[in-house]
Amino acid sequence: MLRGRARRGRETPQDGAGDDPLSAADPLDAAQERRVRAVLALGGVPQADLPDGVQQVRLRLLERAATGREAPRDVSAWAAVVASNLAMDWHRAKRRQERLGERLAALRQPAHPSGEDSSVLSVAVAQGLDELPDAQRQVVVLRFYADLPVRSIAEQLGVPEGTVKSRLHTAVRALRARLHEDEVV
Repeated sequence: MLRGRARRGRETPQDGAGDDPLSAADPLDAAQERRVRAVLALGGVPQADLPDGVQQVRLRLLERAATGREAPRDVSAWAAVVASNLAMDWHRAKRRQERLGERLAALRQPAHPSGEDSSVLSVAVAQGLDELPDAQRQVVVLRFYADLPVRSIAEQLGVPEGTVKSRLHTAVRALRARLHEDEVV
């Protein structure tokens, strides 16, 4: 059923299907896909599993359209939260220490060689993120890595803005203490 719907959307772009982001052949644009990949990687999903995670987000968008539900008001924010939830599910199923090296590899950008100082900081931040409770890690990743505003995070997670702010405050304080304890900063 999803294939037929996607084909019809491609065959008749003049009927207004291009206006609806969920009826396009690919519901995620390149920037949204990069954001989803980053959220998954920062949430602990290994590099090899990132394409599957991106596909899961696409599938959920297509399923949403196929069931006739309204498109999310902010597809990019919705996709980042779905990716964050997928990462949390994966994270709960795997041991944290086994993934540390893969997380760091996913964070490196080959176009920008990093110095020794930034590598030490990346390791310390990754370890600090590993030690945070799931809810705190999720808001830190959504706020600082997916660059979502507090209001969007609160709406997407279904919690009050104050809860998001409280989790962020507690998580940042814990990360800061960890970095000072390890004498990284």
